[in-house]
Amino acid sequence: MSLCLPVIAAAQSASLADASLEALMDIRVTSVSKKDQPLAKAASAVFVITQNDIRHSGATNIPDLLRMVPGVNVARITANTWAISIRGFNSRYSGKVLVLIDGRTVYTPLFSGVYWDQQGMPLEDIDRIEVIRGSGGTVWGANAMNGVINVITKSAADTHGALVRASTGSQGHAGALVQYGAAAGTKGSYRIYSRYAMNGDSPPYAGKGVDSGHSSQAGFRSDWTLSPQDRLTVQADVLGASEAQSITTLFSNRLPDSFTFNDKVRFAAGNVLANWNHVFDNGSETTLHVYYDRYRRFDQGLNTTNTGDVDLQYHFRAFSWNDIVTGLSYRLTDQSWSDGYSTVLGTGHRRDNLFTTFVQDEVQIAKTVALTIGVKVEHNAYTGFEFEPSVKLAYSPNSRQTIWAAASRSIQQTSWLYSEALVDYATVPVQGGFAVYRISGNPDGIAPVLFAYELGYRTELSHKFTLDTTVFIYDYDRLQTLEPEARFIALTPAPPHVVLPHIFESFGAARNYGFEASAGWDAARWWRLSPGFSYLQNHLSLDPRSKDSSYLLTHGPTRGDAPKRQVQLRSNIRLPHNLEWDVSAFYVGSLQFGPVPAYTRLDTRLGWRIGETLELSIAGQNLLSPRHIEFLDSVYVNPTEVQRGVVAKLTWRR
Repeated sequence: MSLCLPVIAAAQSASLADASLEALMDIRVTSVSKKDQPLAKAASAVFVITQNDIRHSGATNIPDLLRMVPGVNVARITANTWAISIRGFNSRYSGKVLVLIDGRTVYTPLFSGVYWDQQGMPLEDIDRIEVIRGSGGTVWGANAMNGVINVITKSAADTHGALVRASTGSQGHAGALVQYGAAAGTKGSYRIYSRYAMNGDSPPYAGKGVDSGHSSQAGFRSDWTLSPQDRLTVQADVLGASEAQSITTLFSNRLPDSFTFNDKVRFAAGNVLANWNHVFDNGSETTLHVYYDRYRRFDQGLNTTNTGDVDLQYHFRAFSWNDIVTGLSYRLTDQSWSDGYSTVLGTGHRRDNLFTTFVQDEVQIAKTVALTIGVKVEHNAYTGFEFEPSVKLAYSPNSRQTIWAAASRSIQQTSWLYSEALVDYATVPVQGGFAVYRISGNPDGIAPVLFAYELGYRTELSHKFTLDTTVFIYDYDRLQTLEPEARFIALTPAPPHVVLPHIFESFGAARNYGFEASAGWDAARWWRLSPGFSYLQNHLSLDPRSKDSSYLLTHGPTRGDAPKRQVQLRSNIRLPHNLEWDVSAFYVGSLQFGPVPAYTRLDTRLGWRIGETLELSIAGQNLLSPRHIEFLDSVYVNPTEVQRGVVAKLTWRR
């Protein structure tokens, strides 16, 4: 199923497979303002991947699902490593997009980015993925700079019964899921699951490259209606994996040579989450959200991170024309690092506190005009107080169209890596010996800031055609640069050598502007087309104080790259005898860093529902070429190529 339009309630998801585009205009979203609101009047660029989209895509992981969203750049580095961004600045360590799973932030405070291989889950349990393209800092806080990806899983009440899924395919792919859900007394429901996945090695891009791996995961979710006013959710997951990678790195005690070798990434992760919602007699409601998250990961060093978070939110109306959401939260992170091959992080231990509060007020100026004003105030351990305000205006002359505009300020929170790291990054020959290119963190660094301006138009041109368009201008300031410092001679470790020190500073700036469009067209009762397009232009500049020679050429080793143009077209056809045929085509423009040439990806899926309990599908991926490269990671990992593949899947429900 297509969509430029998102969905909300789990109760609706079962009917979305057959919903008309006209009906989809009436669905509601939660990620824009942390409250239930109609899509038609949302003053943001929002795209929702529904459970029906997931099933028709043939994808086996969340990153591949995100390819269907205009303005989102998804680039696979290896089978276990991804670079994902919204509206530019893509890199493996991209920290300008906030990712949540059921309200739990999953970015690592080590570098403010996401380990995508740690975000596995049964795709069958996802109700929807709401993607906000544009600043979400006012309600979600730091790192919601360029956008928010919010993965929302199904209520346990919607997953009663047994589910068994098995898949196999080329490239050593295999996967399995066993799940069971049922009622828990008269007021609750639960589900438990266990899944396993594995993949073989992909072709190396150049030289050595491996990326085979396997992972296992188990978890549960329970949902309770404690009273007509009270709802409670409790859930938990545990995950473990072992993955191969090829890296090229220095060893600080074995200079000057760099080494390319096959390495192992191993991690174990777990989380527990509770969410309580209470509705008062006057219609206002409060939500208490608590979670604890822990992972232990060896990836060129051993990182252990513990995160505890408490969030309290209150939603109420002041008079008939004010709809207010406010809240406060506290987060504690405790991190440790055992030095790896070439990276040292301060004393190896850090504990940080994050305090936040926000308020957002939607004022109904007239029947057709709504003004939303809000601000988020944060205090973090790196840069102190930060402010993220926004103002949005939505004009809906009728139920079939909305024109909206938004202006906002958001920040990217600095991290342990950028504050305290000491990295021997590379060696270069010099007369009489060699020099080490060394990168140092900056404990006095300041947060990058974005001033975002957006204008959008959303319309239902007919009951068979919908259109959603957005134009935007992004002004970035205080972007990270690598500034050279005075070189010196180091006697240890032997042999004596020259050190070329560089430190993270904030002398960079940029202006991004672009256009995005997505549409849904019911070409026939049995055929839906979903085209999408995005254009992005990026102009970089430097403060006169900067001496960073790489910033304007390659964006530097951590600042990333993104294509100017992306085009998507998805086709979903319902055939006789319970057959489905789905085709997805993606064009991705070239990347400057590498360079990486443009490519076109074609995926297709044939599905067959056999009775009420069984479904068989065969999906082909990357069918146009034997293999292609999508991203050249600039931080150690040797990339592998994405190759043509086939996955067969059998799903049984009862």
